[in-house]
Amino acid sequence: MYYSNGNYEAFARPLKPDGVDEKSAYLIGSGLASLAAATFLVRDAQMKGNRIHILEELALPGGSMDGIWNEQKGYIIRGGREMEIHFETLWDLFRSIPSLETEGVSVLDEFYWLNKKDPSFSHARLIEKQGQRVASDGKLTLSQKAIQELIELFLTPEEKLQDVKINEVFTDEFFKSNFWAYWATMFAFEPWASAMEMRRYLLRFIHHVGHVADMSSLRFTKYNQYESLIKPLVKYLESHGVQFQYNTQVQNVIIDHIDGKKVAKKLELIQDGKAETISLTENDLVFITNGSITENSTYGDNHTPAPVKHTIGGSWQLWKNIAQQDTDFGRPEKFCENIPEANWVISGSITFSDNRVVPYIEKICKKDPLSGSIVTSGPVTIQDSNWWYGFSISRQPHFKIQKSNELIVWVYGLYSDKSGNFVHKKITECTGIELCEELLYHLGVPETEISEIAASANTIPCRMPYITTYFMPRALGDRPLVVPKNSVNLAFIGNYAETEKDTVFTTEYSVRTAMEAVYTLLNVDRGVPEVFASSFDIRVLLKSIYYLNDEKGLKDIKLPWLISILEKYGLKKIEGTYAEEILREAKLL
Repeated sequence: MYYSNGNYEAFARPLKPDGVDEKSAYLIGSGLASLAAATFLVRDAQMKGNRIHILEELALPGGSMDGIWNEQKGYIIRGGREMEIHFETLWDLFRSIPSLETEGVSVLDEFYWLNKKDPSFSHARLIEKQGQRVASDGKLTLSQKAIQELIELFLTPEEKLQDVKINEVFTDEFFKSNFWAYWATMFAFEPWASAMEMRRYLLRFIHHVGHVADMSSLRFTKYNQYESLIKPLVKYLESHGVQFQYNTQVQNVIIDHIDGKKVAKKLELIQDGKAETISLTENDLVFITNGSITENSTYGDNHTPAPVKHTIGGSWQLWKNIAQQDTDFGRPEKFCENIPEANWVISGSITFSDNRVVPYIEKICKKDPLSGSIVTSGPVTIQDSNWWYGFSISRQPHFKIQKSNELIVWVYGLYSDKSGNFVHKKITECTGIELCEELLYHLGVPETEISEIAASANTIPCRMPYITTYFMPRALGDRPLVVPKNSVNLAFIGNYAETEKDTVFTTEYSVRTAMEAVYTLLNVDRGVPEVFASSFDIRVLLKSIYYLNDEKGLKDIKLPWLISILEKYGLKKIEGTYAEEILREAKLL
């Protein structure tokens, strides 16, 4: 496996790998990573579909990429996915997946046209005082000290950030900035999360610093992720004969160590309540989605909080069982144990049919939420909320079967250890009605109307005990390599596998690990598109300095290191040179 860039290899089709007709594949889990891996097996490795087996614990595919209509509860969304144009492997995948709505076009085509027609833009990213936009919203409000801390983190190698928390590299000035509010609530970072992953995000998305306040760089699907992305993928794979096996929990993968090689030899599983085993040879490839952010999800309703489930969950136990066999298979306990109580664990799906709420949303978002256009373009964060409550409204309808008078709002709270401002309970203790009441209060709905509107809505609380575990402080080796050293037929895929430079909690990471796994184990002679190298582009870096300083030029920036450079070389010396040209392009001159 090797990396490439440019469209030369992006548009090329690889030759059929040697020996692929004698091989088969078992994919554990049916989330985006597994579905992508299966697609690359079919499309690029040219493996016959009937030799590809997807083993899923639940009764339907999709993993954490969800959006479902439940007849008993209603519309459920546990979360959403924000995408951008430089998700290189994601778009490589969906260019090949036919649309379910329009004959002759791909999912990528539809997505591209939609986001050109209806681009993302947030008119209010931070609100307070019951629906008022924060006066400084749109500015990053970073102090010079905070900027210096960001730059220092940027320049620190990963080896020096092992098990380091974000609040160990930043001081209070940084956490008081709008930048942190934007960053944390868009990506779900918390102060006790991994500084290593925070640095990766800075490097990976440095080209978005100028848009972190208005979210104009983001792209969104037409409907929920399940209908827009998962269903077309499943249809494509089924059309090629890929075998889906549901209600199947893989409990262990037995790995032999033979002559220095790691060889998966047996799957131990329970199918429909019955224990079974599958014997493997070196020609049987195993792709494991280790861990899950939505394992053990539970749901409440208008009158019941989402309950606590005390078991560890199948995907986590599987990883623990595998990790016991070799230290190269990672340390799952670093992610699924000792999770801070204050962590985000609760989200909610609110379905409004009372249009009295619409004017309050429109006042904040400057858009009619029922117009069919993207509404919030990501989260709107309530800055003075004790829960650090936020809401997001996608294009409506968010489900194909949704009624025209229904408005679906997703809510979440990043702090679970504090009482609400209107509902004086921790978010983990709240019923659906109480989640809705807290939102209505912060939107500015008169208190005399809150109870009635909340009672008429349908709010489904969802508890996700592992939702932020991607970001737990970690060290090198805590996540297994996509293909562990000397592995013959075993790969890890998804956001708990390790690949360089890319960032977890993204659709891109799922697809990238899948592509790397397939290309490595089958020796597919086509380059994996490298992670977008914006952090190596001097133009991007200079523009980021401009935006981090709230659009100030060099003469108004008071960073000691920058002043020393200016004093050494002087602005006069660069007049009429390429250096002056790129500084002017970055608006620093």
